[in-house]
Amino acid sequence: MAVLKYEEIAESLRARIAAGDFAPGETIPSGRDLAEQWDVSRATAIKAVDVLRNDGVVVAKQGTGFVVTETPVARPAGARRAGSARILGGMPFLRIGTPDWAEPPTRVANALGLASGVQALRRVRVLQLPDGSPNSCVEAWFPPEIGEAAPRLSDTAPIAEGTTRYVRRQTGRFPVEGVDVTTVRLATDVEAERLGVAEGSAVAVLLHTAHDQAGRPLVCEEGVTPASLFEQVDSYAM
Repeated sequence: MAVLKYEEIAESLRARIAAGDFAPGETIPSGRDLAEQWDVSRATAIKAVDVLRNDGVVVAKQGTGFVVTETPVARPAGARRAGSARILGGMPFLRIGTPDWAEPPTRVANALGLASGVQALRRVRVLQLPDGSPNSCVEAWFPPEIGEAAPRLSDTAPIAEGTTRYVRRQTGRFPVEGVDVTTVRLATDVEAERLGVAEGSAVAVLLHTAHDQAGRPLVCEEGVTPASLFEQVDSYAM
């Protein structure tokens, strides 16, 4: 599927931000300037900026325009329940360690359809509350065919166009369905350290699996949130 013009503009701006052309706090080109640079309507240019704003890459600053945010923001790949491991609306996050290849836990391997002993690519981050304290830790696991086809997933550097768009560009595959399974258990020693809670504390665990247009798993994320911070809200017709 061809990339739309506003998406192309947004991805170009992401790349320039990741490359340091626009540092945190600096203003990106205005909608009028982007329209002239790309020879598109101002509405198309504004739509491109809206993509970055909705993804938490830029924020509006009165009297200035849109400026690059100070910290990266984790965004959901689709609608999620408020209070889940990836909050709808996005949260600042810190990348933990370096992406690596490892054998995933059984529950993740089953979600990805991987046989015992098969390794997957793992990326870890900690989502933060406004005061900088941990809200959730998330391990994202990519099956081998995705990790091998999208080598930048193994880098610590930010992926300018976003993980979903990058994987789609590399593989032609994109998420069309998500499956979320929420359970409760006790935190592991590693999770307790990441979250700054006592060992053995109660946590809520959201296992999110995204499936592509052919029903094949693209990624499985395990998000762990302390019980004191977890809230699940459902609205439905009666």
